[in-house]
Amino acid sequence: MSGKENYNKTLTIEQRAKLRRIRHRALDMDGTIYMENNIFPFTVSTLDSMKENGVGYSFLTNNPTKSIDDYLAKLAKMGINCDRENMYTTPVATIDYIRKAYPQVRRLFILGTPSMVQQFEEAGFSACSDDPDDVPDMLVVAFDPTLVYSRLCRAAWWAKQGIPYVATNPDWVCPTDARTILVDCGSLQKCIEAATGRKADKVMGKPDPTMLDGIRDRNGLQPEEIAMVGDRIYTDIAMGHNAGAVSVLVLSGETTLETALKVAEDARTNPQPEHWPADFIVRDLEELGELILEAKKD
Repeated sequence: MSGKENYNKTLTIEQRAKLRRIRHRALDMDGTIYMENNIFPFTVSTLDSMKENGVGYSFLTNNPTKSIDDYLAKLAKMGINCDRENMYTTPVATIDYIRKAYPQVRRLFILGTPSMVQQFEEAGFSACSDDPDDVPDMLVVAFDPTLVYSRLCRAAWWAKQGIPYVATNPDWVCPTDARTILVDCGSLQKCIEAATGRKADKVMGKPDPTMLDGIRDRNGLQPEEIAMVGDRIYTDIAMGHNAGAVSVLVLSGETTLETALKVAEDARTNPQPEHWPADFIVRDLEELGELILEAKKD
C-alpha cells in the first residue's frame, strides 16, 4: 500500500471491541518502528499519542546482535526514550531458558556478535573458542553479521556431537532497506541441519510466547489487552496467536499485502493453517493508532 491508503475500510463490531480492549502494544522493532537504522517518520508521534491515551508499549526483537543497552542507546538517538523494563530481547530469553532448563551448563560455543557474547559472559557463562579441544556444554546459534566460516563449521561439528543446542530465533532473514539479503538465524540453523541432520533442541524468540507472557505479568494485563504488532506472519503474528493476544500485521516491513491476504484466505479453507492470519492488517503503526483511537470513541 502507498500513501495514506487504508486497508481497514470498515471494522466489524467484534474488531472494534478488540481494539477498545487494547491497553498495551508489544512492538516488533525492525520493520515496525524503523527499518535498519532509519526510524519511520510516524513512530515517535504515534508512541506519544498512544501513551497520552492510556495505551503503553514495550519493544520486542528477535534480533540478538545488540545488548539491551545498545538498543536503548539506538532508540534514544532516534528520539525514543525508554528504560530496560520496556525491552525484551532473545538473548535475555535464552539466558533465562538455559538457567532454568540446563542449570549445570556454563560453557557455551556461541555463533553471535561480540555484543551478544558479552551478554552471556556477564550472565556468568564462558564462551568457548573455535578449537576442537575447547569443548562446550551447549551450542547457541544466533543471527551473526560477524560470522566467520570456520566458526559456522565448528558449530556444525558441536551439533553433530550431540551436545544441547539452542537457537535464539527462527527468522530466515533480517529486514533491510539495502540491496542485499541479511541471512538470519533460521537460515543458519538450516545450514547446520543440512550438514549434520541436527535441528536445534529449542528455538527461542518469536513465535515462542515467553516474552509476551513477561509483558503480561509485568504490567498486570490480560492477554486480550495486549496487541502484538509486527511485520512477520511466521514470528510476530504467530507469537500473538500463541499468547492469546491481539495480532496486528504492519505492511511497513517484510510482509506484502498479497502475502497477508493469501494467508488469511488459506486459513478460511484450512482449519489448521500453517501460518495463522492476523486479527488486523494495517499500513503501519500510525494506522493502528488511528484505529485504536477511533474504536475507543465508541
